[in-house]
Amino acid sequence: MTTNGPVPILFDVYGTLLDTASVTRACDMLARGRGEEIAGLWRAKQLEYTWLRTGAGRYANFQAVTEAALRHAVQAIGVRVTEDALSALSGAYLMLDPFPEVASALTRLRGAGHRLGVLSNGLPEMLGPALARAGLEGLLDPVLSADAVHRYKPHPRVYAMGPAALGMPAAEILFVSANGWDVAGAGWAGYRTFWVNRRGAPPEELEVSPSATGPTLDALAEALGVGGPNGVR
Repeated sequence: MTTNGPVPILFDVYGTLLDTASVTRACDMLARGRGEEIAGLWRAKQLEYTWLRTGAGRYANFQAVTEAALRHAVQAIGVRVTEDALSALSGAYLMLDPFPEVASALTRLRGAGHRLGVLSNGLPEMLGPALARAGLEGLLDPVLSADAVHRYKPHPRVYAMGPAALGMPAAEILFVSANGWDVAGAGWAGYRTFWVNRRGAPPEELEVSPSATGPTLDALAEALGVGGPNGVR
């Protein structure tokens, strides 16, 4: 993937910079031995609710969607929990772990002159603490939240926030996500895209392809000609 010098890069957060599966430990404390099952269903239902609410014009903020998805997940697998326990667990999305290579890769990209920001479904009140805890807050500006347009990705109004904030066409911005559907949405909106395909998934059949693909953010840095952790290109 060639560029004429540094480019602005907008990152998805959940599943791309922060590992949503890291709530598994907290979920396992709620229902021993079923944490992975709860975490997986929670995330799937969270995404489903964002798409459903956007399609139906029934917006609710991401914290409310996250809490509703958790409530459904525990009921679906037959776990009985108190309201206090559910409330405490919903806060796990403020404490997601970053993927191992994220901080170093972002630091190298920023050091090479790339402007780094975020375009996320998350509320500002969720993104700020989560990124700060992960040690990423100072590397990312702007932090754009879909809450500003009361839609969720892949609605075009969400992706339009990037060009508006950066003052340039989408075609001059690189959008990075680990979610294939998100990459497709950004591609439809005119962005150049990089798919962080962490699980080796097949490409989405949506008549749009990422500009480049790799398994980690290190692969993104390499694709942009930025040296590795030890300076190796």
